Amino acid sequence: MKLPLSYKFLNHDLDIIESELLYTVKADHPVLRAASTQLLKAGGKRIRPVFVLLAAKFGHYDLEKIKHVASSFELMHMASLVHDDVIDDAELRRGHETINAKWDNRVSMYTGDYMFARALEILSVIQNPKAHLILSNTIVELAQGEIEQLKDQYNLDQNFRNYLRRIKRKTALLIASSCHLGAIVADAPADYQKALAKYGYYIGMSYQIIDDILDFTATPEKLGKPAGSDLFQGNITLPVLYKLEDTSFKQRLASSFEQSRGQAVVSKDLADIVEEIKQSDVIEKSFRVSELYLQKAYKQLEVLPQSKAKKALMDIAKYIGKRSY
Repeated sequence: MKLPLSYKFLNHDLDIIESELLYTVKADHPVLRAASTQLLKAGGKRIRPVFVLLAAKFGHYDLEKIKHVASSFELMHMASLVHDDVIDDAELRRGHETINAKWDNRVSMYTGDYMFARALEILSVIQNPKAHLILSNTIVELAQGEIEQLKDQYNLDQNFRNYLRRIKRKTALLIASSCHLGAIVADAPADYQKALAKYGYYIGMSYQIIDDILDFTATPEKLGKPAGSDLFQGNITLPVLYKLEDTSFKQRLASSFEQSRGQAVVSKDLADIVEEIKQSDVIEKSFRVSELYLQKAYKQLEVLPQSKAKKALMDIAKYIGKRSY
């Protein structure tokens, strides 16, 4: 199943949002405009706007209002990607040169800040204090998640709670808020709003865990970056956490980090460790955790009435569970 087919009925509205995004990132400064436009045109599934639109279908669907929410969340997502690339010193994003690789870290940070500011600006037309509070809290959590990721780099003594809290802030809350605000702005019933927010959270947790698995199992061509990039950057994800329960593996990884940290070329030891993780049972263990979150997401949809939007939300969950890039 191809993901876009699940919400084909939204194509017209998504085209309008895409035009809104292109217009929004056209800054006066030429470098800022070029950097923002490059990131936007690099592509992406636009999954956060999709969640906004689908959630809004359970209330009074008014595209003129909803498009501002959808555009705002995509801009926040892109801003977080720019900041992540600076933290990770990444050179590729979806197979394209990152902003920090093409320009520098300062341009990247200003571009990310600009996108966050534009996200807040375009949402200002929505006269709903609850919506603004949720958005503000989401941005705060995103920032904390980025700091936590930086703080935990190369830290082999973190636990599963650290990891889950980090991916909650990094990914799940933005998707949860996309669903929540879509429902709020459309004045959906309160129980629908609550269910959609929880669905988004569980989907976001599952989505990030799958991403962390694919960093080991997918090909560099599909990843748009070298396999094992997260570990090369010192980021400890769920498969690695499971593997760290093996004391000898932990010692080898610590030694490999010590040798390769800060080096431009990945050491053979670290490359071998990535392959070892890929071939071990920790991949299947991580998939099982993702599946637990997916089942919780399905459960939240039971409160919603049957509709094309509900079917699309179900199909997206199925797609995430079977995703292999």
